[in-house]
Amino acid sequence: MPRAVWSGRVIAESDRCEVVEGNQYFPPETVKRELLRGSATHTTCGWKGIASYYDVVVDGQVNKDAAWYYPDPKPAAKNIAGYVAFWKGVKIEP
Repeated sequence: MPRAVWSGRVIAESDRCEVVEGNQYFPPETVKRELLRGSATHTTCGWKGIASYYDVVVDGQVNKDAAWYYPDPKPAAKNIAGYVAFWKGVKIEP
């Protein structure tokens, strides 16, 4: 079962991930929200829409914008609405 780990902590774990462009998108209810902090960062993908970001915070360490999600994706990406993906050193373990 895929899980996202950073700084020794499991941030998310699920056997119901969606894989898009090689990224594991975790269902929102499987993400430990207490380890995320909202970010003002947004980016735009031509086919998925506008992404919003979270900082990952573990034991006072901050990994800025290390998680992202599409709150209102375009129709082609509706299967990942609200799902959370990770990067910037967050390890996805099988």
